[in-house]
Amino acid sequence: MSRPTFKFVDLFAGIGGFHAALSAMGGECVYAVEIDPAAAAVYQRNWGMSALGDITEDANEITMRVPRHDVLCAGFPCQPFSKSGAQRGMEETRGTLYWNILKIIQVRRPAVVLLENVRNLAGPRHQHEWDVIIDTLRLEGYRVSEEPAVFSPHLLPRELGGRPQVRERVFITATRLPKGRGLLQDADPVATNRPVGGWDPKTWSLTDDLPLDADHDVEGCDLTDAERLWIDAWDDFVQRMWEERQGHRLPGFPLWADYWVMPSSLDYEDVAREPKWKADFIVKNAEFYAAHRVLIDDWTNRWGVYTDAFPPSRRKLEWQAQDTPRLWDTVMHFRPSGIRAKRPTYLPALVAITQTSIIGSRERRLSPREAARLQGLPEWFDFGNQRPASTYRQLGNGVSVGAVWHVLRSHAERDQDVLKITRPRLLEAALDAPESPDEVLERMRPTRGDAVA
Repeated sequence: MSRPTFKFVDLFAGIGGFHAALSAMGGECVYAVEIDPAAAAVYQRNWGMSALGDITEDANEITMRVPRHDVLCAGFPCQPFSKSGAQRGMEETRGTLYWNILKIIQVRRPAVVLLENVRNLAGPRHQHEWDVIIDTLRLEGYRVSEEPAVFSPHLLPRELGGRPQVRERVFITATRLPKGRGLLQDADPVATNRPVGGWDPKTWSLTDDLPLDADHDVEGCDLTDAERLWIDAWDDFVQRMWEERQGHRLPGFPLWADYWVMPSSLDYEDVAREPKWKADFIVKNAEFYAAHRVLIDDWTNRWGVYTDAFPPSRRKLEWQAQDTPRLWDTVMHFRPSGIRAKRPTYLPALVAITQTSIIGSRERRLSPREAARLQGLPEWFDFGNQRPASTYRQLGNGVSVGAVWHVLRSHAERDQDVLKITRPRLLEAALDAPESPDEVLERMRPTRGDAVA
């Protein structure tokens, strides 16, 4: 790598999704902090610097251990603020982790602030918190859009750093204005929750675009005998229904075997006491059973659907796979609400291991390496010998590298009128960067001996 063109700090760093994007763009990380020891160990293993620490101890009214920098990035937890009004400024945020971020901004005055949070931060239940963040940034002299920038990596094509994962996150990007430039100057959001450049997310292919590993057997990702039974049974049901309905897809409402009864046997007074959405599904399931009674009775008897082998949540199927003819050709999730099946295009957001996607074509769960690819991390990124559950959790808490890359480039384009005056090297690094961080990251493969397992 050439000489760094800007410096950044990585707050609430996790395993380093922000670090991946900004270092690939030419930045140098001068400070990182992560309170979780396991995540901090992975960070140090891959980025060669210690991140273990507590931001509340490093940035407060007495202490400021965060060095000077050009870009502050943080995927911060959002604790509730008080309801006393944003006009109280920093006092409004006291006791929250955003207060520590704001303290750093007050003291260090970074040129660019890049914050990331869950989609709900921009929702109506958190309008107050949102207003406080926007107002306090403006009071500190930053240009920031009051309209949220919501973005997901599945909206970017692969060649722009996108990944087949629906991971909607809200980004708050701000640029410090020179004095006299108008503190309350509004701006457009740097990203919208729409596909980029005419890209059609329906064309994603997990096999080709992630890509999936060819192996069916990956340690720690196999299915249990009970899980295979449930999938085999519902796969048989899907194929039988496909034949009976002459290629017409399954209905869009959830199929609940516990409500497969003749409509005449329903107690409609009891049904009316249920929430309307549930009452509608109960009636639809009874009507579905009446239309396919012979097939359903034969299927449930053959597989023992009403025995202890099938707990209540596995007697439910949520079919979202359109015209896919086999369950084993879909991506599945075992949820409390049932088995959800989707086409193998893009995946829902990575979360805890219990919700890890089941890749039907591989007859196993998504592997840790595939999950790392889904977040845009390079092939050399190494989790050491920690348990897969820890790896899934860290990835589920991380940021999408491609989404961060896209948002920062877009922010530099939006605010280049200011950055060309205040941080021309940062602006040059962002605008001259390639369209995707992928090839740059692969070239950054560590040379230290313990970096790759």
